[in-house]
Amino acid sequence: MSVLVKEASPVPGEHELRVNDFNINVATANGSGSQTSNNILIRTLFKMGIPVTGKNLFPSNIQGLPTWYTVRLSKDGYLARREGIEVVVCMNAATVAEDMQNVMPGGIILYDDSLPVAARRKDVTYFPMPVKELVKEADLPFNLRDYVANMVYVGFLAYLLELDCDQVRAALEWNFEGRPKPIALNHDMVLSAYNWAAANVINNQPYRARAMTGFNEDKILVDGNTAAALGALYNGVNLVSWYPITPSSSVAEAVIKYGPQLRRDPDTGKATYAVVQAEDELAAIGMAIGAGWAGARAMTATSGPGISLMSEFVGLAYFTETPTVIWDIQRMGPSTGLPTRTSQGDILSVYYLSHGDTRHIVLFPASPAECFEFAGTAFDLAERLQTPVFVLSDLDLGMNYWISDKFEYPKKEMDRGKVLSVEDLDRWGAKWGRYLDVDNDGIPYRTLPGTPHKLAAYFTRGTGHNEYSGYSERPEDWENNLARLTKKFDTARELVPPPIIDEVEGAEIGIISLGSNDAAVEEARDRLSAAGFAASYLRVRALPITQSIRDFLAKYDKIFVVENNFDGQLEKILVNAQPSAAPKMEKVTKCDGLPLSARWITDSILSHLA
Repeated sequence: MSVLVKEASPVPGEHELRVNDFNINVATANGSGSQTSNNILIRTLFKMGIPVTGKNLFPSNIQGLPTWYTVRLSKDGYLARREGIEVVVCMNAATVAEDMQNVMPGGIILYDDSLPVAARRKDVTYFPMPVKELVKEADLPFNLRDYVANMVYVGFLAYLLELDCDQVRAALEWNFEGRPKPIALNHDMVLSAYNWAAANVINNQPYRARAMTGFNEDKILVDGNTAAALGALYNGVNLVSWYPITPSSSVAEAVIKYGPQLRRDPDTGKATYAVVQAEDELAAIGMAIGAGWAGARAMTATSGPGISLMSEFVGLAYFTETPTVIWDIQRMGPSTGLPTRTSQGDILSVYYLSHGDTRHIVLFPASPAECFEFAGTAFDLAERLQTPVFVLSDLDLGMNYWISDKFEYPKKEMDRGKVLSVEDLDRWGAKWGRYLDVDNDGIPYRTLPGTPHKLAAYFTRGTGHNEYSGYSERPEDWENNLARLTKKFDTARELVPPPIIDEVEGAEIGIISLGSNDAAVEEARDRLSAAGFAASYLRVRALPITQSIRDFLAKYDKIFVVENNFDGQLEKILVNAQPSAAPKMEKVTKCDGLPLSARWITDSILSHLA
């Protein structure tokens, strides 16, 4: 078998190597088992101490369609998506021509040698991999051949990039949770591919992964959906009701995985939580609202299409003032395929969801650590304010691996809000009313079902009601209720997580963004600084907006609102809240199914400053 390399291409010297600063793109077919191989790859790099991030681009429809996984290595610690591919692995005949064409000049192409090479480029180096030959020699069970075959490119990359093979083995043990048989099958294939490459391939390419220190120490590698599930379990969740939908399903699946380890009564061994897969999203939110009304900490997880179906039930929870938490892992839109890719397009719909004058508390985590933290914050806010609370993540944050700070065990007691006990009712007597504003903060007191007191019961009304929960169609009762709900919303401004603000002395421009854009914005700020433009940065972590956001809007002459949607939905909310700032705000928006890149943000802002 001949191995094709560039003619007269010597093995590069140390000064010619590009170490820990390049992109790898693996092109495979959906359902081929490449997720395992890609997990092994990124975990190996992480354990070598290299700042690394992985972005999965996959269809959510049928097995066999193209899928890509991009891994960025950044010696400087940048974790946003980066444009440009230096190392590509081609395992899919349907996309091989395009995948090979997209490699940057000077890059390398690893490919299954059974695939065609449409137009051989002179500015890249080709490394054919004898995938079928190696799989045949391994004598694998027939039903496992296609899955284990992907370990061939892991072995080739281990040789070419000089990966730590002990860490490859450790990653396999982690992925297969110590099960000897799958570990052995996959590790043998990695070794077989590595040894074949070492014996037959001249490593004349410049890309290397070298162990580092100073970045990954005391960190973990985790996706946002798992972090959200763990945060809910550690913060007292009693019910998770859900209906499967990409990209939110793994929130509930992670609760199912970790719940038995974390939430069993030590005396009885019984679970102290429940997970219910409902027949649809309407049933899922209905269960969560019912459990919240009964005093449980309840949540559901969905995405945009599910949010649409939940609209009327959310309105019921809003006007009955029933606590519940809804995780919305955002995607581009309805249907399957490209609409399931990442976006931040639900901000407006969630903020005003349902009929009538409704406005909701919305949280925007930017990292797995904040997903963990905000799981508890959402429950506290829902019960303190007696209202639905939305947590808006997205596919990029929710389903991709991120380097994260370790999660902190909740330090404060759970905030159950204004719940009246028997003793409270004895003191209050007939003066208690379910929708009375006693403390002038818009938040009434409530009782829980089963409270053994003759005054505890009340009618839960989604229709018009007075302060004592009596049915009413009097206009003044309806308007009084709306005024109190508005006061409660204003109270929420002081309770929601404040924005993170990093101001630079002398900066004339400000950047506002939210959620998973954070890593790209931080990198873009460095790029802007190198171009001579210092930029202060405010990251919105919650709605409604706080006074500190208003102050930031007033301070800068030019403000760029960076969002991963088409219309600039956060910008519209900011304009509505502070119209005087509208003339100096510029939308920096993009919605193509991919996470934002620092280069695109930088170029977009510079185009406005030119």
